[in-house]
Amino acid sequence: MRVKRYIVEALPEAVSLIRTELGKDAIILETKEIKVGGFMGMFRKRKMEVIAAVETNAAKAPEPPLRKPAPEVAAVVEQILQTAQRSSTAVAEPPKPAPPEPEKPVEKRGSQEQFIIEEIRELRSFMVKMSKERSDLHAMSPPLLALKQRLLKQEVDEELVGKLLDWLQEQQTLSSVELEAETVWSLAASKLEEWLEPFNHGRIDPSARVVHFVGPTGVGKTTTIAKLAAEQTIKLGKKVGFITSDTYRIAAVDQLRTYANILNVPMEVVFSPMDLPKAYRQLAERDLILMDTAGRNFRSELHVSEVNSLLQSDQPGETVLVLSLTGKTADMVAIAERFIQYGVQKVLFTKLDETEVYGAILNLILRFELQPTHLASGQTVPDDIAPFQAGSYIAMLLGEALNE
Repeated sequence: MRVKRYIVEALPEAVSLIRTELGKDAIILETKEIKVGGFMGMFRKRKMEVIAAVETNAAKAPEPPLRKPAPEVAAVVEQILQTAQRSSTAVAEPPKPAPPEPEKPVEKRGSQEQFIIEEIRELRSFMVKMSKERSDLHAMSPPLLALKQRLLKQEVDEELVGKLLDWLQEQQTLSSVELEAETVWSLAASKLEEWLEPFNHGRIDPSARVVHFVGPTGVGKTTTIAKLAAEQTIKLGKKVGFITSDTYRIAAVDQLRTYANILNVPMEVVFSPMDLPKAYRQLAERDLILMDTAGRNFRSELHVSEVNSLLQSDQPGETVLVLSLTGKTADMVAIAERFIQYGVQKVLFTKLDETEVYGAILNLILRFELQPTHLASGQTVPDDIAPFQAGSYIAMLLGEALNE
């Protein structure tokens, strides 16, 4: 048996040296922290002492069978998996017969060893996933692959993409022929429209007298309220009133007041829930009251509860969550999760004209079962807003098949 002692900064460095000098059959007998160097007992550095050994006549252990990955990544996959296998053997194997020196108990695995084991497991999972994805890509027809790339580019959730592609592959199997691009796009559109059908009739409830608009700063709540007010007054002949509680943002009140003056709409400012009864009395003759709330950090439960306290009233009403399509999907998900706890069921998306990525709409609707009311774009009041229509939205999401 050949035994060797290593002094290293960290265990991964020792594993690499052991694998290089003693081979993959080597085992780690002992690891412990020591102090070396210094001056007169001071300023000593912490190091790791690692004792490793290998049987000089050890037979080569058979390698476990590995699933062969795609040809273009075969060399990389094989090299990484072999490295992982050797590292796992070096760390995880039980000690073999003691070396020709006083036998010492093997210490329990330290955090460094556990870290290596976890890294190896994650590496294996990653390689299996990559190999499967490569196999799926080779199995897909060009139109299906183009659709997948389009949806992922649109940031549609991978689970939804996989579900849609599985259904399309079933249709292709039933037809016994490879589907053309236009057919794939048409089938995908019909399936997406089927998914969105339960949410295709979202609108602001005509019986609601008070409609609260909530959402982060900068999503366009105030402009959206002005657009809807113009629609209600000019097109539907309703008497509209404004309430704003957005006293945190500089000039927010002035912005809404400007719209109120243009539209000849009365406006009340509230600073706390105690001011609301008075505001409602001042607007008692209005058919519809649109309420602008302050944009806050809605990742904070406290801020959400503060806004929610303003939404409580004896007036028949509802709340609409306003989200900007220029925001990150993960942030929109976090905000939606906060508000659905308080019964918010409707959503309005803004800044459609400032992006070409629309997948977040599908993700949020299907994940939280939110009813979309409108899609807003641009600053023109009241033109740049329209009721949500599933067919029009899906056409934007998918684009043209021949252009993909």
